Amino acid sequence: MHISIDTSDFAVTGKEKLHLKKRKTKIKDYYKTKSDYRELLEEFQDEINGLQRMMYAHDRYSMLLIFQAMDAAGKDGTIRAIMSGVNAHGISVQAFKQPSATELDHDFLWRTVLRLPQRGRIGIFNRSYYEEVLVVRVHPDIVHDSQKLPTHLTGDLDNLWKQRYESIRDFEKHLQRNGTVVVKFFLHLGRDEQRQRFLDRLDEPDKNWKFSEGDVAERQHWDEYQHAYEDAINATATKDAPWYVIPADDKKNMRLIVAQIVLRHLKALDMQYPQVSESRREELQRYRKRLLDD
Repeated sequence: MHISIDTSDFAVTGKEKLHLKKRKTKIKDYYKTKSDYRELLEEFQDEINGLQRMMYAHDRYSMLLIFQAMDAAGKDGTIRAIMSGVNAHGISVQAFKQPSATELDHDFLWRTVLRLPQRGRIGIFNRSYYEEVLVVRVHPDIVHDSQKLPTHLTGDLDNLWKQRYESIRDFEKHLQRNGTVVVKFFLHLGRDEQRQRFLDRLDEPDKNWKFSEGDVAERQHWDEYQHAYEDAINATATKDAPWYVIPADDKKNMRLIVAQIVLRHLKALDMQYPQVSESRREELQRYRKRLLDD
């Protein structure tokens, strides 16, 4: 079984302006049943694993997958579902929460630079440096209270966000120039669906641990977050570092779409397993003979 999803339907490359209100949070499913979904996902996992192994052997490229979303959109589950079949040596997952005191003593990109993937590996950022133009923009007091910037930089916050967008574009261009493929996902969750997922966390005992009072408080800033996401995506989407706005009301559908996009970007890389010289091949045959004779 195999499906081919037209990923251009979800891509934002800066060519046209994104309007989040015009983007659906639920679309027609790419799967028919739960078993159909599992079979399709396993096929994607196998292909991604095979190409990641080639990436590791080729040792020239790395890939950075960035996941951003409103609370309860399913970032953790999507990352786990897609990457569960990939060799643990070939991936790294980093979750970025509130910056530490040490991190606040550096520029806003510093803590993420430390966790970039090595060549041959896929690095996954569950939240990222984009929090600095999302959460911080919705709660600008953070800039004044804890970010320790010179006052001449914080007097005009609109200009500060523009400067950060520019820094992010330059940073991602730098990564591309050094062999890191940057792919960014915004999991586009509907407000009603988020409400239901929060209720599920309260009503189902095995989900109680997921509930946070802070999530409900942040929900009150829904429109501000949507505006911040829209501006950030429009300011940083490029052909070489695109955003993908993924309908997130159906988690299974969302995972299949994300898997197809990751697979497409892996297939686009000019990779191959290292070639073995004729002399080395003869040497390997001698070792083989020794083992057989042992």
